[in-house]
Amino acid sequence: MRRCLILLAAVGLLWGLAACGEQESAGEAAASGQSIAPAAGAQSDVLVAYFSATGNTRGIARHLQTILGADLYEITPEEPYTEDDLNYSSDGCRANREQNDPAARPAIAGTVENMAEYEVVFLGYPIWWGQAPKILYTFLECYDFDGVTIVPFCTSGSSGIGDSADRLAELAPGGHWRSGQRFSGGASEADVADWVSGLAGF
Repeated sequence: MRRCLILLAAVGLLWGLAACGEQESAGEAAASGQSIAPAAGAQSDVLVAYFSATGNTRGIARHLQTILGADLYEITPEEPYTEDDLNYSSDGCRANREQNDPAARPAIAGTVENMAEYEVVFLGYPIWWGQAPKILYTFLECYDFDGVTIVPFCTSGSSGIGDSADRLAELAPGGHWRSGQRFSGGASEADVADWVSGLAGF
């Protein structure tokens, strides 16, 4: 019964978000960075796009794919992050250098096919020093999000989503940005489904 209610809520969310976007503007992730169509073969109008350096955000993204029947796209860096790159205790590590450089835009391997056909994008990322990794900035600057409903979500050990989504929204001001959500890396599908069911009222 609970799963049926969740699925019904998810259907309501998709209809509501798409309708909201029209009213306001009349407008398994592969390592290669390619989007994957649903099993039925038809492209969904919902995309879950995410960057995950250690796998935590990937888990949440896959929960969303299951709950929403969405397409899934991994934002994959051309130069993968190594363990040393993510050694935040070192000021000179790659992650810290990028976060401290306003102009940093790490290159992405692959592209989203048919991005223009998506009406809703769930955008996921880990929190690095209170903000989204700069590769998210690259992603947002690569596509036209005018009229697209964007729902951010993040993972972290303790930090909340803070103003990270606000910073991202500045890069795609034509999108209809919704309130984001922070998850722990081990959040269950039920945890994510509870959040999704709460979004149905948009």
